[in-house]
Amino acid sequence: MKKIILVAVIALVSFAANAQAKFQFEKDEINYGSIEKGSDGVREFNFTNVGDQDLIITDVKSSCGCTVPEKPTEAIAPGESSSIKVKYDTNRVGKIRKTITVYSNADEPIKALKIKGEVLPQGKSVLEKTE
Repeated sequence: MKKIILVAVIALVSFAANAQAKFQFEKDEINYGSIEKGSDGVREFNFTNVGDQDLIITDVKSSCGCTVPEKPTEAIAPGESSSIKVKYDTNRVGKIRKTITVYSNADEPIKALKIKGEVLPQGKSVLEKTE
């Protein structure tokens, strides 16, 4: 009887050790392309928790003050989806290359997301840029 209980406890502990939250992002890089100064700078990184435990995002940081990320405030249950919103300050003309770092209880506890593109001066079209 003691052996059966011991085996059951070991199986339960090893199952619990393997239980994990897990991100599955639709994409881990967003390309703004060439956009005009003052354009809408909000984009979303959509993801699903494909793990078997609640996913808790503890923090989201950007590599620059020109990029403001917004994390979900609630835990994301297994099978549920959510998003991380990112707002880039499109009043800054020039190339966009920024990293958003996500901290969580997922199997990959630190996840890097990227945004890229270029903000063009107002009135300058993509065609003018390439000529």
